Amino acid sequence: MDATADRLPLPTAADCPAAPAGVNIAPGSADDGWVMPPPVALGDGTEVQLYKDGEALHAAYRAMERAQRRICLEVYIFRSDPTGRAFADLLCAKARQGLDIYLIYDSFGSLGSDPVMFQQMHRAGVRLGEFHPIRPWQCRFSWRPANRDHRKLLIIDDQVAGLGGLNVGAEYAGSWIVRDRRNCDPWRDNAISVRGPAVRALLAAFGRTWRYIQIGGRLRRTELLHQPEAGDWGVLASAPTRSSPAVPLLRSLLREARHTIQLTMSYFAPPDELIDALCRAARRGVRVQLMLPNRSDVRLLLTAARSFYATLLSAGVEIYERLGAILHAKTLCIDRKVCVIGSMNLDYRSIEYNLELSMVIRSETLGEQMHALFANDMSFAKPISPGEWRRRPTYDRVVHWAVQRARYLL
Repeated sequence: MDATADRLPLPTAADCPAAPAGVNIAPGSADDGWVMPPPVALGDGTEVQLYKDGEALHAAYRAMERAQRRICLEVYIFRSDPTGRAFADLLCAKARQGLDIYLIYDSFGSLGSDPVMFQQMHRAGVRLGEFHPIRPWQCRFSWRPANRDHRKLLIIDDQVAGLGGLNVGAEYAGSWIVRDRRNCDPWRDNAISVRGPAVRALLAAFGRTWRYIQIGGRLRRTELLHQPEAGDWGVLASAPTRSSPAVPLLRSLLREARHTIQLTMSYFAPPDELIDALCRAARRGVRVQLMLPNRSDVRLLLTAARSFYATLLSAGVEIYERLGAILHAKTLCIDRKVCVIGSMNLDYRSIEYNLELSMVIRSETLGEQMHALFANDMSFAKPISPGEWRRRPTYDRVVHWAVQRARYLL
């Protein structure tokens, strides 16, 4: 995979026109006061652009429109709603123009999508890779229903890449949602686009997953690590292995914190060692702030997150629950200079069962942008009072106790 395509300009809120019919996404964030910041340049020439909510999908769609040679898309959920079909139609059009189009989608995550949509893409020339078919008779290799591809990655012409927490579907598309019979509400999420040297590492991660789908073999071959503990940026493309580096890396980053930890997480049911790392940081004087959902599409995981509140609050950790849109972001910002953003939740499914993709970026400029984004979320959040939490009903205490001990199964 070479990198000879012309440079693709990054769309900004100012130059994004109205979305095409069927693409229910809105550029910019005028609805909540957050404005997309300028891109951040790293020392090696890598450029990072932070996105929020529907503006990320809008930027992805515009970049795909401008693609000249190749599109690589890896996603957990590819819905067949109007947003998903608009993306599918664009992939079909690009394939008919002669571009190389690769699409990896997770079989379980996209189980509710119309199979005819994928058949249409295949007939148009889109190369499809269904990760771990959920139906045993469709498996080319061994049946592994527990291991899922939860990564979200888009690469255009080997020049620009995007990753984060967003799937392809109306709920990720921001404020311009056409509310159909499912009464779809917008979700709160984050993504970044990357240009420069880092794209090669992300392209390598995509290539490993594609080869695994095509020829089988060990799942650990999909894992790729690129300097996640050093340098201006690092890539953590984790796979469900006994030696997964995800938890040791996060524990190391939390241990190095000196001033602030701001964690935004959609599904929060981490191993005890990460809870311990957060508490230890708070006790040594680090201001630890957690932004967690007030409502969720997985109610048991919401309960699991709340089962840790008493322990965290007693250590001095600040907890906020994001109101309004369902929180789906997965970000970490330490000391306003070390940022982690990607697809990985802090639960056992992400850590021990799924393929996940995150970037570690060391930049004070990006750290300030992430801090401003966290502050924006705080204006839509409810703080959890330690005193009020201690007075919660006995029934809630019993449920939290039980769910915390069963979180390994969620």
